[in-house]
Amino acid sequence: MAVDLTPAELTLLGLLVEKPRHGYQLEEVIAGRGMRDWTEIGFSSIYYLLGKLRDRDLVTETESQHSGRGKARKVYAPTPAGFQACADAAERAVAQLRPVFPPVLVGLANQPVIPPERLRQALAQRAEALAERIAIVRLTAANQLDAPGFVRAIFDYSLAQLTAEQAWLSAYRKEIE
Repeated sequence: MAVDLTPAELTLLGLLVEKPRHGYQLEEVIAGRGMRDWTEIGFSSIYYLLGKLRDRDLVTETESQHSGRGKARKVYAPTPAGFQACADAAERAVAQLRPVFPPVLVGLANQPVIPPERLRQALAQRAEALAERIAIVRLTAANQLDAPGFVRAIFDYSLAQLTAEQAWLSAYRKEIE
């Protein structure tokens, strides 16, 4: 029977499958890999999600790790059921095409109510934001030289999506001028 995992739960479980970690280590990896650009995991939700995964017997607290300052930290690792749930959910996430609902499409559907000059300004603002986002993703990817191939694939996919939108936006802006 397939275990339903939210994207945030799957992300954390996947990081624990890579290697057991405590919450602060998970935060460091999430921040370092720029994962907040594609998953909704706030720092404050990490321990909440770990508790949910533990309560479902998908992770276990394996040991305490003393940080040298303050109390020991609990280290989490996947259980065999957690490893299988992660593998199954990851496979489904890769295989299944799911609809996304980007607000830009809602805006485009309603563009007749936007005065032409304001529409051009909005599109220019989006083009600038895209260029900035592409630069940030490229910089973050460049700082991941020792990252495994699956991590590089995430950056490649993100850049492909962003540059495809950038190309579409450039052509559309010319079309409406």
